[in-house]
Order: sequence, then C-alpha cells, then structure tokens
Amino acid sequence: MISVIRLHDVPGRFIEEASGLRGGKMRITRFVWLGLLAAPLVCAALPVWAQGASQGGVSQGEAPPSDSNIHFQGMLKKDAGPAPPPPRVAAPPSAWPRLDPGSVLCRSQDDLQRRAALMRGDQVAPPDCQSITQPTAITILDRVGPGATEVQVTSNSQTGWTDAWLPATPPLSAANR
Repeated sequence: MISVIRLHDVPGRFIEEASGLRGGKMRITRFVWLGLLAAPLVCAALPVWAQGASQGGVSQGEAPPSDSNIHFQGMLKKDAGPAPPPPRVAAPPSAWPRLDPGSVLCRSQDDLQRRAALMRGDQVAPPDCQSITQPTAITILDRVGPGATEVQVTSNSQTGWTDAWLPATPPLSAANR
C-alpha cells in the first residue's frame, strides 16, 4: 500500500492522508510543528553535549585548558607607538667608468668605423662588435675624438673600442653612491 501525504499551507494546517483504509483530515497544532523542527537540532546537538560532559566541561569559574586551539590574545590591538623604520641598507657602489646595457664594444677601431657606416646605411663588411647586456666596469685607455674610446674590460682584460659617451668625471648619480 502506498501512502501519500500532502501538506496544505492554509490556515489551520491540515495533513491529508490518502490511504486505502481510511481518508480524512487531521489538524496539526503549532506545538507539533515546533517539535518537528526542533527534533533534528536536538539530535545533532546531543553528541556535542555528551562530548562536553565526558571531558568534564568548563564551568564559568574555570579557565579553558591550556591545549585549547582558541586564543584571544592579540585580538585587541595594543598601541605600542609607531613602528620602527626599516634598517638602512647601503646600495652597492656602482662601477665608474662603465659601459651600460645597449652600449657596443668593438674589437678594433676599424670595426667601430664600419659599424658607424652600417648605421648610416652604407654597404660595408660586417663589423666584429658585441652588444653589452649588463653594466660592465671598464678602464679608459685612449680617446680618439668624442665618438671613439679605447677601453679595457676590468673583469677579463679584453680591450676594445666603443662609441659610448664616457665623461672624464662620473655623473652625480654614480658619484653619490
């Protein structure tokens, strides 16, 4: 036998029961509805209450156990004054004189002149030059006009020619470090 229960949300709240034996309406009071709603909550809370009772529980006068995962220290911000400034870390001294990224270092003065001609659009043999990718410390050996300077790379003693502008005195940004 199949039993179908339909709930009508009308004043008085009736349950209509359709069964093969008898049909009729039964009035459900508000207390029954309250019991139907509260029963699952009570059943879910019973294991929690039982666990608290088996562990002895904590009365109002006692402090929680020391192995508790709940700590209330630090929830209220204490005014300790301004934070100390971060420590000053001096920047590493920059090398001077140096070739900056984008500069060119050619093997000979002729290669530097062929590179200049190639930049103008002339048809010349390819120059033997390399582009500088990171700041490179150098020593100035000779100057031939404002656009050709013979230099020596201090890290590997390689000599070459560059067209980078290298003033005799360091710029203020390199001198203040």
